[in-house]
Amino acid sequence: MAAIVIIGAGIGGMSCAYEMRERVRPGDSVTVVSDSESFQFTPSNPWVAVNWRSRGEVTIPVGPCLQKKGIRFISTGVRRVHPQDNRIELGDGSLLPYDYLVIATGPELAFDEIPGMGPGGHTHSVCTVAHAEATGAAWEAFLGAPGPVVVGAAQGASCFGPAYEFAFIMETDLRRRRLRNKVPMTFVTAEPYVGHLGLGGVGDSRHLLESAMRSRHIKWICNAKVDRVEAGRMFVTEHDEDGRAKKQHELPFAFSMMLPAFRGVQAVSGIAGLTNARGFVLIDEFQRNPRHPNVYAVGVCVAIPPVEPTPVPTGAPKTGYMIETMVTASVGNICDALAGRPPASKATWNALCLADFGDTGAAFVALPQIPPRNVSWFRQGKWVHLAKVGFEKYFLRKIRKGSTDPIYEKYLLGVLGIRKLQ
Repeated sequence: MAAIVIIGAGIGGMSCAYEMRERVRPGDSVTVVSDSESFQFTPSNPWVAVNWRSRGEVTIPVGPCLQKKGIRFISTGVRRVHPQDNRIELGDGSLLPYDYLVIATGPELAFDEIPGMGPGGHTHSVCTVAHAEATGAAWEAFLGAPGPVVVGAAQGASCFGPAYEFAFIMETDLRRRRLRNKVPMTFVTAEPYVGHLGLGGVGDSRHLLESAMRSRHIKWICNAKVDRVEAGRMFVTEHDEDGRAKKQHELPFAFSMMLPAFRGVQAVSGIAGLTNARGFVLIDEFQRNPRHPNVYAVGVCVAIPPVEPTPVPTGAPKTGYMIETMVTASVGNICDALAGRPPASKATWNALCLADFGDTGAAFVALPQIPPRNVSWFRQGKWVHLAKVGFEKYFLRKIRKGSTDPIYEKYLLGVLGIRKLQ
């Protein structure tokens, strides 16, 4: 019988664990290893960061959920993966062997690449629920002495959606409190234009998001590289279309949230043949590592190239729906391997997203993610805000129950009125 180990208990890891347990043979073991005892619904973090949600509302204890499904859970985290030996070194120094490994760790946050940026410096974050909680505390303090806000995503970032969401959610919260007139807002992004999203734009995303920012009096700087951050000051270089420095900006702020670039986690970084120079896991079309074919990877930890070159470096996002299809492909191919069959399952590299703007929102569909596309559209409306709130409840309920349904596909296809994705 086979020992199957999954590293990570996020959206990819939990979905993979449930689906794997459902589809592998009764005698095969499934083990999840994580450095956190809670599942956190990351898309809710912008709400936590303005205190519209609490940690308890967006997290679920992992152990009891997995135990109900007969899945072993280890909360020590992973110190190092040893693919040549088919084992992982746990956080407590013990070794755990595997026959098949699925890496679903998510990324390491590269705040240190920009002096003064991040929770250890002078800007806040919504990347984790702990960061969002700390941001929420700082937001409460800021409301007592409001001033300029700088928000956005730094060079090398690949996850731009939460930056837009948080900018609009902050703006909505300020309007509700009758404080908006006291808070100049500037959106700083490595994207070549507003609405690029790391995807080369989706439908009319550029004009729609520019219009949304203008109507909310949010200024923006694109092709921006953050040079350094000091207390109350961000130093930004704006570049032209050829990547040459165009203008220097010194932006004062009383509150700032900037998303960083990502890189691979230390447990896998620097392992020859397993990861690229940034520490992201190399995979083939079947989610397998080419050098170690019994090692699979899903989610943000996977190495995929940028959609297109940009004057300031940007990455390609890995959306929840895409992660879900990576999981299904990995589980299917491991089941094929157990049965002695060649791999046959591939992820569908499509992007679907619901982005909340506080009292309205935007939805986009890119099929496939990399142009040219069969479907490419972007829509706005209050219905997106309501759909995002509903999706949070739907997703957390499914995780608690240990559902093996394709959560993103089942919900989003119904909301967006799409019959199937191809």
